[in-house]
Amino acid sequence: MGARGVSTNETGEDTVAADLVTVTHVRVLGRYILELTFDTGEVKVLDMEPLMRGPVFQPLLSDYSSFCQVTADPESGTIGWPNGADWAPDELYTKSKDAVPARSRPPRSRG
Repeated sequence: MGARGVSTNETGEDTVAADLVTVTHVRVLGRYILELTFDTGEVKVLDMEPLMRGPVFQPLLSDYSSFCQVTADPESGTIGWPNGADWAPDELYTKSKDAVPARSRPPRSRG
């Protein structure tokens, strides 16, 4: 394992130990969907709606404007809300998907 938990898998790609990552930036993309930037430089997307269970998340599910108050906490290295709800950064990392930029469509042929 190299610096910050980076290792190389069998295909030669670098992988990151999820328990060592922290969230440096968060942005709400749409209804309960977050864009997360990790200290590795990776940007990932996660639909939080199916994951938010329990009494601490209920106010966020019933009031979308409260959900949109999510911030990245530099002290804890994760995301949190004013009501005290937060999420483990390693779980955010493993459950999220790589953000893929939109591909431009090839021009339509006229014919």
